[in-house]
Amino acid sequence: MEYLYIKSLHIIFITTWFAGLFYIIRLFIYFKEAQEKPEIEKKILTVQYQLMIKRLWYIITWPSAILATIFAAWLLFLQPGWLQASWMQTKLVFVGLLFAYHGSCQFMYNQIEKGYLKYSSFALRIWNEVATIILFACVFLVVLKNAFGWIFGTIGIIGVSILLMLGVKLYKKIRKKKSWEHQ
Repeated sequence: MEYLYIKSLHIIFITTWFAGLFYIIRLFIYFKEAQEKPEIEKKILTVQYQLMIKRLWYIITWPSAILATIFAAWLLFLQPGWLQASWMQTKLVFVGLLFAYHGSCQFMYNQIEKGYLKYSSFALRIWNEVATIILFACVFLVVLKNAFGWIFGTIGIIGVSILLMLGVKLYKKIRKKKSWEHQ
């Protein structure tokens, strides 16, 4: 019974962690686009986005990452044999990539705290899809657990990645066209 409670808490905090990672990049995009507004708007929006970003990052995203990790370690303590399973070893590689992604978001957060962000909104839109790819990979690995299944899952991830990138490019074209029409 303890295992099911710990697993439930792990899933809850993984969900809130990913929600924070998905939304933080969206706020970074809004912050970046606010920098191109007229000075009065820029000043108001910059302060507001910095506040929203700080609250999301330190009240939801970081605590969720820490709690998801604690409950994951607890699950591995309860099921130590999982560490021998190839699906778990592969999943842990993706978890490492997730922590690297989280670290990159911290790097961007630090820039925003100083009042700038060196990445374009387009680059941020593409970067936002990396978390989606990691999520797909982890879910396929946990649910399918066999090599054949997760290989097809990985092929699916690559397909989804291509579709996401094409979607981002299409969105950019549509947005550019709409801004051109408004001028």
